[in-house]
Amino acid sequence: MHVKKYLLKCLHRLQKGPGYTYKELLVWYCNNTNTHGPKRIICEGPKKKAMWFVLTLLFTSLVCWQWGVFIKTYLSCKVSVSLSMDFKDMDFPAVTICNASPFQYSKVKHLLKDLDELMEAVLERILAPESSHANATRALNFTIWNHTPLVLIDERNPHRPVVLDLFGDNYNGSASSSPAPGRICNAQGCKVAIRLCSSNGTVCTFQKFTSATQAVMEWYVLQATNIFSQVPRKELMKMGYPAEQLILACLFGAEPCSYRNFTSIFYPDYGNCYIFNWGMTDKTLPSANPGAEFGLKLILDIGQEDYVPFLTSTAGARLMLHEQKSYPFVKDEGIYAMAGMETSIGVLVDKLERKGKPYSQCTMNGSDVPIRNLYSDYNTTYSIQACLRSCFQELMIQNCSCGHYLYPLPHGEKYCNNQDFPDWAYCYLALRISEKPREACISKCRESCNDTTYKMTISMAEWPSDSSEDWIFHILSQERDQSDNITISRKGVVKLNIYFQEFNDRTIQESPANNIVWLLSNLGGQFGFWMGGSVLCLIEFGEILIDFVWITIIKLVAFSKSLRQRQAQARYAGPPPTVAELVEAHTNFGFQPDMVDHGPDTGAYADGQTLPVPGTPPPNYDSLRLQPLDVIESDGEGDVI
Repeated sequence: MHVKKYLLKCLHRLQKGPGYTYKELLVWYCNNTNTHGPKRIICEGPKKKAMWFVLTLLFTSLVCWQWGVFIKTYLSCKVSVSLSMDFKDMDFPAVTICNASPFQYSKVKHLLKDLDELMEAVLERILAPESSHANATRALNFTIWNHTPLVLIDERNPHRPVVLDLFGDNYNGSASSSPAPGRICNAQGCKVAIRLCSSNGTVCTFQKFTSATQAVMEWYVLQATNIFSQVPRKELMKMGYPAEQLILACLFGAEPCSYRNFTSIFYPDYGNCYIFNWGMTDKTLPSANPGAEFGLKLILDIGQEDYVPFLTSTAGARLMLHEQKSYPFVKDEGIYAMAGMETSIGVLVDKLERKGKPYSQCTMNGSDVPIRNLYSDYNTTYSIQACLRSCFQELMIQNCSCGHYLYPLPHGEKYCNNQDFPDWAYCYLALRISEKPREACISKCRESCNDTTYKMTISMAEWPSDSSEDWIFHILSQERDQSDNITISRKGVVKLNIYFQEFNDRTIQESPANNIVWLLSNLGGQFGFWMGGSVLCLIEFGEILIDFVWITIIKLVAFSKSLRQRQAQARYAGPPPTVAELVEAHTNFGFQPDMVDHGPDTGAYADGQTLPVPGTPPPNYDSLRLQPLDVIESDGEGDVI
């Protein structure tokens, strides 16, 4: 019961409102607020009132402008970068070692036989075009050539370039540019290019090069990709360099190691690669101390004499330092170590910790990236390189209906080759030179929030020296081949020394440049400086706004009620019916109320209507009408009647 009375009192209070007008409320606020300025507006003379009104309005505008600047700066979510250094024990990085040649030529020669013969003929045509035309009698397999040939583009006349086939038949770029038979293009204006066609040769494009060396190498790699993509991955791994042949000696700190301490993966650009301290199956190895004596020492034999002659033009070992359980993108992030040299690599570690949303678009593990990570089959962590390559492979499958040999293949898809997908080379080139696919992949992929980079200081020296070459090669040859003869040469041996320069773990950490404490302190400082206000002043201003809204709502409700009353009165010609008339009309359907006589003038009733008979006025029952609740509320704090 008491709760009901309390609710009724609250309802009456809401219906009454604050009890002030707009003017009274504003004057009360100016007299009682703690903010400087409004008091002087109502207490001073007319001139000072105007002056203080202008000053108050000006400083209020300045405060609002400053607040807007600070809030915008806070919402921009900028970060500040701090560098911290810590001396502590550190885990040795994962080291990936690859040979520059992906395959041993002795094991893939049968696959590349026709391609190598074509390559030799192409080189003869380019180097000695007259003699090669005269001696072109040997049989060549032109199946690969007819699909993607090399051509010469004669640009000595820029307005009418001529396209020449290297093997006799001329292919002209336009109907009016047909060269004479047997024409030889050996001038500086002739360039070697690759002709790529689709739709059964009806749509063609030319990939031009500034040097014939680049042209023939790119053409050979393209044709070799077509061949190797049709060979099972297990067979390709058998054709690469085995670990026991590549890794001759291994020493980590004071502990001996061997090729058995390395994990093998197949990297299409470099064949079999071997990872030390990857952390997939074994525990991560720590480094005991900084310095060259506590690092990883390797002696490699790259077997340069068995390189594929046209596929690899670089001799050496490719290596990369990276985090444990991360996939090594050796081609993009690795370095070369020269044969016949000792390469010393001093390592410094930098750890980068980025802030996530809303400060950046980085990702913790790649689960919120809309690209399927094709490298997840290796159980490796997320990286932006893996995302970009997975995205490109998806574009290849969408546009070319097949996947590229250099990237992992989704389940159920096939690698591109000339037999099953004759237009794949044309489609692949179009994707490579187009900017939209790259921009689409960059917009979808995100950087990792936590990243570790290894900065390397590299120095090299000739190894072994002339005085020690004989006995070192004798021992290495005997250990590997059990031979008394030297089977290892300076052209194939590589020595590596990888170590920490120092144990300073440098961490680059992002933190919010502007936090909520910074925002509140600046907002309060500006408000206090320009207007002498505080948080309580803001509460007072909020209170006055609530009262203004309250009064406005009450006025609108009163106006709505008066409008409804006027509409109800408009339905009757005379005064509103009494309660007795309404009751009689409800119970007696033949009841007609008495009409008031407006005067003796009968002309006021048209069409000869008779005057109404005066009736007896009913008793006054207005006292039975209900009154509003606020009328009968007591003025005191007692109960409601």
